[in-house]
Amino acid sequence: MKAYFDRMYQNINIYDNNISVMSNEFLSPIANSAPTFYKFFITDTLKNMTPNVIELSFTPRTKGDMLFEGKIYITMDGNYAVQKAAFGVNKNINLNFVRGLEIALDFEKNTDGRYYLSKSNLIADFGISKNKGMGFTGERSVSYDQYKTNVEIPDTVFSGKKLEVLEGAKQRTNDFWAQNRLDSIPQQQLKIYSNIDTLQKLPSFRRTVKLVTFVFAGYWDFGPYEVGPTNTFYSFNNVEGFRLRLGGRSTPALSKRFYFENYAAYGFKDEKWKFFLSGTYSLNNKSIYKFPQNYIRASFQRDTKIPGQELQFVQEDNFLLSFKRGVNDMLLYNDFYRLDYVKEFENRFSYNVGFKKWSQTPAGGLFYNDASSNSFINRLTTTELSVGFRYAKNEKFYQGKIYRIPIIDRYPIYNLKYTAGIKGFFGGEYNYHNIMASVDKRFYLSQLGFSDVRVEGGYIAGKVPFPLLSVHRANQTYAYQLNSYNLMNFLEFVSDRYAAINIDHNFNGFFLNKIPLLSKLKLREIVSFKAIYGGLRDENNPEKNNDGIYKLPSYENGTQRTYSLNKEPYMEGSVGLGNIFKVLRVDLVKRFNYLDHPEVAEWGIRARVKLDF
Repeated sequence: MKAYFDRMYQNINIYDNNISVMSNEFLSPIANSAPTFYKFFITDTLKNMTPNVIELSFTPRTKGDMLFEGKIYITMDGNYAVQKAAFGVNKNINLNFVRGLEIALDFEKNTDGRYYLSKSNLIADFGISKNKGMGFTGERSVSYDQYKTNVEIPDTVFSGKKLEVLEGAKQRTNDFWAQNRLDSIPQQQLKIYSNIDTLQKLPSFRRTVKLVTFVFAGYWDFGPYEVGPTNTFYSFNNVEGFRLRLGGRSTPALSKRFYFENYAAYGFKDEKWKFFLSGTYSLNNKSIYKFPQNYIRASFQRDTKIPGQELQFVQEDNFLLSFKRGVNDMLLYNDFYRLDYVKEFENRFSYNVGFKKWSQTPAGGLFYNDASSNSFINRLTTTELSVGFRYAKNEKFYQGKIYRIPIIDRYPIYNLKYTAGIKGFFGGEYNYHNIMASVDKRFYLSQLGFSDVRVEGGYIAGKVPFPLLSVHRANQTYAYQLNSYNLMNFLEFVSDRYAAINIDHNFNGFFLNKIPLLSKLKLREIVSFKAIYGGLRDENNPEKNNDGIYKLPSYENGTQRTYSLNKEPYMEGSVGLGNIFKVLRVDLVKRFNYLDHPEVAEWGIRARVKLDF
């Protein structure tokens, strides 16, 4: 909630066609298309002001749409400038957790004859329920003065950090701020600071926070060490059977430089122990779970993994993800030796450099067979050096206990990763080069909602067996995964080159808001489309070359299980309803092609839990 609340700290420019508030785009009442969505009324003429001002009231034509309601005051001096604005949202709006929102803007005429913003005030009241129950209120007030116009600004002003805090600003006394603020703070508002400090020291409050953290974040804090995450304590699969896991990590209470993480797991069917050990050294004396990160980490992991399953913001042995459709008997036993360096910068550019030795052993229904001799291969070892770059302009996120979850905005996110496999280095068996790049961007379409678009591509140079190819992200769980193919089977497709596009569009209730009775449910319409096209060069295709590579996996009856995408792109799409009970999204997914493959489903229903405004 705090991270979303920080979005209030942005300028609200009524002259923009769309105004971003609480992660949603609201159409401005003076946008070009405003008369299509707003109703306007001249409600007063203020002749006691110079110049005279017209009070123009506006309200949404459809109460549930992402629109404001309120008043703007227009000058009658021929400029028709906005001198004042007071607006908010109505109680029927399709906006979660916001009980009330009030925005007040004041403009003053400058020496150049133009009106500039002199004061901006925003008050938001948050709560689980729209009408009753506990919640909290936030207010953001900013005053502006001493505008300078027609002054040339040197380029050096725009270099460095976007926001610079003067040295000693945080040590200013209350008397200093009382004398220098353009506006005063009411006495009752000042009492809030001391009340909050007192609240956080109460033992009952601290116990409540600890319990809530354990339930929702999955960790129980013992001071220097915390145990979790809870959703991984128990899981199951066809190879390991009933699986128990227990672990945790150190906290800054132990050390601000050194961090340790570990867990141990045991499968009662395969009767094997799995474990993970890591040590991290923070180079900037900050927690490695805070921005900006600058650390070096060494780790060893012996555990299982499903080929081609890539999860976001959840652990792979999450209990709820133990429930899978279709045949799910392919698993890898892995030994990972890793050394990673991560460096982040204030401008949201980051890079990482890594070393990884990976030894993998197939298990269950997965076998590695040499394509030329058909002999069984028990273990495959690779050694990799990698470097990755990421840039996310103006990115905001909230830092969870396990993952940093971005708050998506209009700015694109760029990723580029290069990996080199080195034969003969620490036992590596193959030479290869792997390049992957992706761009993620949200496109706002005003009242028609927004589209999240991801474009991705990859290329592998070198002759390698199928486990080292790009195993496309499949999903056999019943959870809807945004960047996976939800009706693709695990290890169904592999490629040494590919290009993909994912489009996920949310209409924000644009159509359902206009249907009587149904509009009261505050549902939101969602459509998506995903496609990936790739292929295998002859040197990596066991049907055309059997020298030094493996056969593609097959079922026990000999039916082929893994394919290339040489024929046509794999495609799937979905239609869904979001915001069910404010947290649930349910999609009806359709697979468009490759329906002749065994154990595939043309249709499926998937669900996703997501808190959002």
